[in-house]
Amino acid sequence: EVQLVESGGGLVQPGGSLRLSCAASGFTFGTYDMSWVRQAPGKGPEWVSAINSGGGSTYYADSVKGRFTISRDNAKNTLYLQMNSLKPEDTAVYYCATDRDGMVVPGTYIYDYWGQGTQVTVSS
Repeated sequence: EVQLVESGGGLVQPGGSLRLSCAASGFTFGTYDMSWVRQAPGKGPEWVSAINSGGGSTYYADSVKGRFTISRDNAKNTLYLQMNSLKPEDTAVYYCATDRDGMVVPGTYIYDYWGQGTQVTVSS
């Protein structure tokens, strides 16, 4: 059974930082591309970032480029999202996700496997 478990969310002041983690199990993590997707209150899902299976290629939405960094540790079956210079508009539930065929298309958010999400709130 595929499981994705996010952690690391919380309340942070504008300009602060958080690092999200996504622990994966039930599939061969190192062969799957991965994405982060977020959903703000009252809004639809927004793709945030993606990384290929080996970690050598990364992709970002324009809204987070230069502030967020996606990475992965295939030995630990874990995906990360380092978020710096956080803004109130980054407030959302953040999900890690992937597709059953192991491939994700940057910019999209239609995936087969999702975690339960972790809340990030940026507020003073």
